Amino acid sequence: MSARRSRPQGFLAYYEELLAVWTRKLGCREAARDLAHDALVKCLETSSAEVAQPRAYLHQAARNAAVDAFRRDRAKEWVPLDTIAAYADPLHDPVSQARASQLGRALEAALQELPLKCRQVFVWQRVEGLTQAEIAQRLGLSKNMIEKYMIRTALHLRERLGAYAPD
Repeated sequence: MSARRSRPQGFLAYYEELLAVWTRKLGCREAARDLAHDALVKCLETSSAEVAQPRAYLHQAARNAAVDAFRRDRAKEWVPLDTIAAYADPLHDPVSQARASQLGRALEAALQELPLKCRQVFVWQRVEGLTQAEIAQRLGLSKNMIEKYMIRTALHLRERLGAYAPD
């Protein structure tokens, strides 16, 4: 099949499929909808490019958007585990201590809701300080897969722990 100019309808034909794939990967339909929308917009903006396979192009745009969003929001999404103690007042304020305790329990519960590999990757990277390359080697996976596990974990924790974010 020869390369041909892709029409916008070519990308639109795969939107529902893309949404279903990312809903399954992220475990959150809202996050998947945002990602699919961003990918579709990017594809429609570049419709003047020669695209032989609009389906593959759209899925790659979604993967790229997920990685970009993860990297861009990484600092905002993560509450390092050692800062949980910062919620407690040094003067042992009971309200601060209760809030820190609730946050710790909520974090533990949210992590338990994730698949084992997501939990392992999170703990090894955030608690033990391993790099993605080191984790990939331990698990016999690619760095790309490790990054996907971290993205899924980040989205899940943001959803579950959003109420604990500082004002």
